[in-house]
Amino acid sequence: MSPPTTSVGTPLSFDPWDHALMDDPYPTYARLRAEQPLYHNAEHDFWMLTRHADIAAALLADEGFSNAMGVSLDKSAWGPHASTVMSFLAMDPPRHKRLRALVSRGFTPRKVNQLESGIQALTDRYLDDVIARFGAGQEFDWISEFAGKLPMDVISEIIGVPEADRVEVRRLADLLVQREDGLHDVPPAGIEASLMLLEYYTEFVRLRQRHPTEDLTSALLSTEVEGDRMSEEEIIAFLFLMVVAGNETTTKLLGNTVYHLTSRPALSNRVFADVSLIPIWIEETLRYDNSTQLVARHLTQDFTLHSVTAPAGAKLLLSYGAANRDESVFPNPDNYDLERPRQQLGRIMSFGAGRHFCLGSSLAKLEARVALAELIRRVRRVEVDHGRCVRFYSSNVRGFEHVPMTVEVR
Repeated sequence: MSPPTTSVGTPLSFDPWDHALMDDPYPTYARLRAEQPLYHNAEHDFWMLTRHADIAAALLADEGFSNAMGVSLDKSAWGPHASTVMSFLAMDPPRHKRLRALVSRGFTPRKVNQLESGIQALTDRYLDDVIARFGAGQEFDWISEFAGKLPMDVISEIIGVPEADRVEVRRLADLLVQREDGLHDVPPAGIEASLMLLEYYTEFVRLRQRHPTEDLTSALLSTEVEGDRMSEEEIIAFLFLMVVAGNETTTKLLGNTVYHLTSRPALSNRVFADVSLIPIWIEETLRYDNSTQLVARHLTQDFTLHSVTAPAGAKLLLSYGAANRDESVFPNPDNYDLERPRQQLGRIMSFGAGRHFCLGSSLAKLEARVALAELIRRVRRVEVDHGRCVRFYSSNVRGFEHVPMTVEVR
């Protein structure tokens, strides 16, 4: 059967490794929701869900949708070994429940709130430096000068990575997730970065075994739940997850918030005059253009939906980005709307749902709130050169590598 087409004969196709398509995937998401809500890509042999209700049901299902092969379709990342770098994100119960219980004590609301003073200090340090060097109207890169530094430092402070090592750890983390156009796997540089991070974290964990401190790594080495402790390999895998999921996605969130707001000068003027709009600014950005666009599942049984069947053993993509633009849940979904009702924003899929709901969601939002409030306190206007912004390409993360901007200091 020939692929469905629009009235002008455009074939319906989705390829997460196609940079041109991923520059703006949302029109394709809309067509998929309307025409093929359970879509099959025959070339790469994966299936995909794009409707909010269908994705929510899959995330909350007890059976049929497995994480044990990983959450990325990249060939070297998919398989029974996935948990060695993605920790409990690539596990099913009971392994998932056990490991999440062991690490979740470091991410309770009380623990996250205790981090605010440290996040504030890091934010002040980096923004004060940016204002001192570029406050007279000189252009700088929001990502390299701030948005890429803060999340890496926050995660590093939590797990105990020394300040002298953080620039290199972030460089390696970038290489792990960045994808070249048309390449359907981790590039050689990413594989090398993975091996280097593995060596680094192995030595780091062993150092903490000999000399424990007050950081989360030391706590994980001593944490015990009903006589159970994490192994060295499990702790290393968790550190991998932290540096990728905890660092990259928050960096992209900070880039996306500034990019989209400054694309709309009237909205930008409102927000920079009223800090009370910061929470909804963050939430609407998470809905409109969230960092995590796609996550994968392994079907352990036949899955039939909308009169189409994906077979057991297939790879299934859940498109959070498409779910967040579903017009049945979010009226006028392509509008970036800071008046959007909170009950709508309460249904965004940006952090997933169910047992794999993002453990670091509260931390990411806290970082964004502190960072953006301090930016507004220091400057009255931000101007971004949108035509020169450079996208960061990954098979599941969406954001920017460079955001050139200038600020007008208050």
